[in-house]
Amino acid sequence: MKLASSFPLVVAAALSLSLAACGEDKASGSSGPSSTPSVTATPTQSTPSDPPTETGPVKRSKAELTKALLELTELPSGFSEEKDDPADASSTPFSAPTSKCKPLVKLLNADEAPDSKRSVHRSFSGSQEGPYIDFSLDSMSTSKAVRELQTSYQEAVASCKKVTMRMEGAGSTQMEVVEIPAPQFGDEPFAFKLTGVSGPKEGLEFDAAITGIGDVILAVGVLAGQPGELDGATEAAVEKARTTLTKTGS
Repeated sequence: MKLASSFPLVVAAALSLSLAACGEDKASGSSGPSSTPSVTATPTQSTPSDPPTETGPVKRSKAELTKALLELTELPSGFSEEKDDPADASSTPFSAPTSKCKPLVKLLNADEAPDSKRSVHRSFSGSQEGPYIDFSLDSMSTSKAVRELQTSYQEAVASCKKVTMRMEGAGSTQMEVVEIPAPQFGDEPFAFKLTGVSGPKEGLEFDAAITGIGDVILAVGVLAGQPGELDGATEAAVEKARTTLTKTGS
């Protein structure tokens, strides 16, 4: 996962496309039907993944990982692909006053996952009101390294209750951090939510899921999504990545 893309940059992209109204709507919840496209889970009988079998280090090329990402043609109609514009985002949009939050802040602001060998990502939007969905894959060489990174995230989220998100021209927003039920796809999935509780983006919600696919870690971020969006996006991303990487792993 290129963390700066999976988390802060997708937020930055949304803010640059005027998500203020969406943030206000999220605070009170939306009961009416959505006119924007969404990725929702198809009802299936899912079973927990078997624990990954540890093998020797696996080398993944950038082209191989990119091929394993979801493409625009694989999303529902109405989505468009977002291109990164680093000038739109602060290099370190997240901060926190307490030392307990330093591990999470470091992960959220990182350019890529710690010890990642290769990192790729794609971002999509349904409209200016969302949803904004980001998919990223990081080659960690071994499933053990994937599990260690997942554990680091779990510990960091458990230790931190709030972070501050500051975007240039948008002021600072206090974001509550909570673990949420993870979509049950991939290896040892974990998920958390950031919610704006005060500041200009109060009510803004960002859900993130992190799961393993053997020696590769997948991150899915959903900003301004509908219920079930994270599950559907994660299921589709895991299916594509597992099928592709199983064929090409070496």
